[in-house]
Amino acid sequence: MATAREFRLRIRSINNISQVTRALQTISASRVRKAQEAVLRSRPYASKALEILQHLSAIPEGRHVHPLLAQSPEGGRSLVILITSDRGLAGAYNANVLRLALDRFKGEESFISIGRKGRDLLIRLGKNLVGEFSSLPADVSFMDVSAIGQLAIEEFTKEEFDRVFIVYTDYINLLRQEPMVKQFLPLQLETVGDPVTGESAPPASYIYEPGQRELIDRVLGRFIQLQLYEAVLESLASEHAARMVAMQNATDNALEFSAALTLEYNKARQLAVTSDMLDIVGGAEALSGGR
Repeated sequence: MATAREFRLRIRSINNISQVTRALQTISASRVRKAQEAVLRSRPYASKALEILQHLSAIPEGRHVHPLLAQSPEGGRSLVILITSDRGLAGAYNANVLRLALDRFKGEESFISIGRKGRDLLIRLGKNLVGEFSSLPADVSFMDVSAIGQLAIEEFTKEEFDRVFIVYTDYINLLRQEPMVKQFLPLQLETVGDPVTGESAPPASYIYEPGQRELIDRVLGRFIQLQLYEAVLESLASEHAARMVAMQNATDNALEFSAALTLEYNKARQLAVTSDMLDIVGGAEALSGGR
């Protein structure tokens, strides 16, 4: 059985760990609120931009096959944008998204990694890395992500790849985050349907200036980059939520372990005191018996 001194050292060490995990939990709680607000702000803009793009592409006068909309046959080479975190201590956040990426893409796909955890695993597995980005700011902006989206667009337009996918973690709530695979390029536009019947509805008549084709050329690239920006925001919110929950669980476990060790420490100290008292009583009896 461990001595009282060993128990004291272990209790002190666990209490120090609980202070660190509690601090990380507080930081993640603050960051997840900001990330959640950023996600909620980006969703209406992305939804409206998609609605405008769908309307433009559905107008017969402006319909043309943009290179970023041209659908290629199944198969071919794929480029995967993998979004992970730079740091650990986030529970199963990185493991889940990495497992999904490796299960879904088992061939000779190339990768663009966002985050050190994904980059390190891809290098260890010998995967082809087209680009790697890490150390994004805590308050990531559209400009911080636009270069990554532009790299993927350039690789696709050079016909180096037939499809581009994003593997990221979708933020649902603080306790639920789901890894997802989303086709990034070519962009898939759903037909605008009637809200009552659900059937395809003819687009309303609008006059655009400049023309529809010029607008599609200008809007499409920005909207595609916006899809990547939204995926990064979703992943950041998921990362902070997962880390907050993981650190909360770690803090609770540390406090429970500390309480259990304190109980064992008290038992060890009581046993030591009892042993010392027995030694004193035995010595006193020996002295009195010798007289």
